[in-house]
Amino acid sequence: MGFSLYQLTNAELEGIAASQGLPDSAARMVEGAMPPSFVAARSMLLRAQGHGDPWATSFLIVRDSDQRIVGGCGFKSAPVNGRVDLGYAVAPAAQGQGAATAALALLCRLAFEAGATSVLAEIVPDNLASMAVVQKCGFIQTGSRTDDEGDFVNLWVFQRS
Repeated sequence: MGFSLYQLTNAELEGIAASQGLPDSAARMVEGAMPPSFVAARSMLLRAQGHGDPWATSFLIVRDSDQRIVGGCGFKSAPVNGRVDLGYAVAPAAQGQGAATAALALLCRLAFEAGATSVLAEIVPDNLASMAVVQKCGFIQTGSRTDDEGDFVNLWVFQRS
């Protein structure tokens, strides 16, 4: 099963940030697939700070077979010292179908094409599914820390080859 990324427009990011969703997407959206408003707001802030694509946007994860939106993903910042942090989420009903793995691989390719030298994923230790995803994509655990929300996370890094 294949998956693609759909880059959200500024107007779509504004709608999501305002918790208005996306016009005409309800029929295509798997329940729970809409990115949270804070993700869109973060993308808009990055854009306002002068960062360009792909850092200052968010993406929808689209299942190619039926064009259903199954999740969202994107970068949490522009690269710092060549490293960029990313995030992704897949609706519960669409998990276990390869969407997260495909999205992560596509995001890494975008990051490296745009000049990043490594990609970071921070994962709470009990999220075994997400750890399996990053391992499938070649990430290596490099340490752990307490993140800005107070959660203990493991740091997984993928280096450009």
